[in-house]
Amino acid sequence: MQALLDVILPVFFVLGFGYVAAWFKWISENAIDGLMSFVTNFAVPVLLFRSISRLDISANLDPGLLISFYAGALGAYIVAYFAARLVFSRNRTDAVAIGFTAMFSNTLLLGLPITERAFGTDALAGNYVIIAFHSPLIYAFGITVMELTRGHGTGQSTAGLVRMILRGVVRNPLVIAIAAGFVVNLLHIPQPQPFQAAVTMLAGATIPTALFGLGGTLLRYRPEGDLKTIAMVCAVSLLVHPAITYLLGAFVFNLDTPKMRSAVLTAAMAPGVNAYLFANMYSAARRVSASSVLLATAATVVTAWAWLQILP
Repeated sequence: MQALLDVILPVFFVLGFGYVAAWFKWISENAIDGLMSFVTNFAVPVLLFRSISRLDISANLDPGLLISFYAGALGAYIVAYFAARLVFSRNRTDAVAIGFTAMFSNTLLLGLPITERAFGTDALAGNYVIIAFHSPLIYAFGITVMELTRGHGTGQSTAGLVRMILRGVVRNPLVIAIAAGFVVNLLHIPQPQPFQAAVTMLAGATIPTALFGLGGTLLRYRPEGDLKTIAMVCAVSLLVHPAITYLLGAFVFNLDTPKMRSAVLTAAMAPGVNAYLFANMYSAARRVSASSVLLATAATVVTAWAWLQILP
């Protein structure tokens, strides 16, 4: 119970403040959009650049950590996809969007602050390793499967599909920042002190601003209809993904305690808003995706606490 009070609730109080501020129109939708644009295009990329550029790659780039997390994500996608198709009779494109929502953990806006609150800043190395691959891998997977599903029988060329995937990935500010961080790290490029100070200042604004903005954004995604499908997505995202990650990390790869915490807690986070943006981009299962993001985020208060009790 102490973990709930000390770790989980402060994060959700900040998120809830953003939700309430948007609800009472103390802050406009345009202001929330501007805030989230700042977070996703500037603050988070700077935070990732700083973290990756300073990361001890040889000590933290553990294949077992990555396989545990991403095999869990793939397992979540498969379960949600086939549940959508076989149990809820959704079409293929809807099923892809539903599977994508179930696998797309909010590694940044929830995973980082909850792990930091629980175990301190020094415990975030594993989180950053997972995040470094998250956007490129998950987006590439989602876009590939969706385009193959939509293009079935249309004669779309493989080269055209590859160009679309690469264009979407390499233009992502997170991917650019992560790549720059790896270049600085691996080539041991010195960073002037004033530059480091500026980066630290901007990175420090990331988590509280992101949580407040996320709260304001979630107000738009009110739950409606398809409640059984939404409940399935929430269960797969919050329970199945971290369970697979836990089993692999503990019994197959024997991850050490810090990596185990990073992998399982990150896997246990609710779907991120980008999961809805993906569904919206393809006009597939938008209501299910939006409502799943909102309800799973609320449920994370309880499920994250439960996973904290299980973890060493």
